[in-house]
Amino acid sequence: MPVYAIFDILMYKRILKPILFIFDPESVHDFFTSTGRILGRFWIGRLLTSLIYGYHGANISKTVDGIIYRTPFLLSAGFDYNGHLSQILPCIGMGGEEVGSVTAKPCDGNPRPRLTRLPRSQSIIVNKGLRNDGVDAIVKRLKETNKQGGLMSETKDSPRFVLGISIAKTNCDDAATVEGAIDDYVYSFKRLNEENVGDYYTINISCPNAFGGEAFITAPLLEQLLSALMKIPCNKPIYVKMPINISWDQFDSLLRVIDTHKLQGVVIGNLNKDYKALDFRNEAPTEYRGGLSGKPCRELSTSLIRKTREKYGRRFTIIGVGGVASWGNARDKLDAGADLIQLITGMIFEGPGLIRNLCEEYAWHKSV
Repeated sequence: MPVYAIFDILMYKRILKPILFIFDPESVHDFFTSTGRILGRFWIGRLLTSLIYGYHGANISKTVDGIIYRTPFLLSAGFDYNGHLSQILPCIGMGGEEVGSVTAKPCDGNPRPRLTRLPRSQSIIVNKGLRNDGVDAIVKRLKETNKQGGLMSETKDSPRFVLGISIAKTNCDDAATVEGAIDDYVYSFKRLNEENVGDYYTINISCPNAFGGEAFITAPLLEQLLSALMKIPCNKPIYVKMPINISWDQFDSLLRVIDTHKLQGVVIGNLNKDYKALDFRNEAPTEYRGGLSGKPCRELSTSLIRKTREKYGRRFTIIGVGGVASWGNARDKLDAGADLIQLITGMIFEGPGLIRNLCEEYAWHKSV
């Protein structure tokens, strides 16, 4: 067993994880965000992190929609929602991240607890309610980070770190109506394009934890939203983050709208809202208060990736997310048709070394 693998097992799974899991998950999240922000600010922090967790193997870069990813593994939206970690994430083998979801106005999110661990079910109840600093503050932060070289500039041997930005509606009364929500999306999308921040954009239509719920998961309403957004000049790839708790017929009706507007692809998919999908239902509260991440999303998202690829061929770029906690999980999504893989929960349960392990397995399978 490689030395770094032993380090992962001893340091994270045997020592750090049992301690961290004693504390409130959002407090632990904030701690890691602050730590990652500090490590990423200084070259010595980036170097040490890369030595321990970085991927240093064969070239596994991949070009998707004209963007070169140094590795096909990305941090999903929902973790770095305020855009603090783009300096450190390349050091653990990630090829990019999706910041956000960002909204037009700052939002404190839902009342605590916003995160609840379900260890036996390998899941987390996520009820953040789109907590973020608002698009204007995040645009300013990302521009400053880029000015400092934080996104790691491209070289002959290494593509730059890719920055996607997820856009949603503010979790407030003003954005609870269809008209208010569209205005909210339009403002964020316009500001990001005006400031030329981000390499691609994802329109998050499927966050279940906000006023008004998932307003745009029917074809007529999605048509209204995309019609408004497409009036704004944009030269970046645009994706839609899809719900996974709807029938294939409804899912396909959304794909047809996305196809009509010539968007580049889809992110499949968002949180699972069916608590019956938990392996241990008694881990979760009786009343519904958020969506499930991790394992409960795995099969649903992989199935929808496969159906989308089978019906539409190469028409859509597909970013697969949901329940990736091992190379086998990632391979299933890639075999089903995913072009890129995003994850969060798997890394929380397995440790930051998971990304390097995925990169190494991908490199090995690519070479044989």
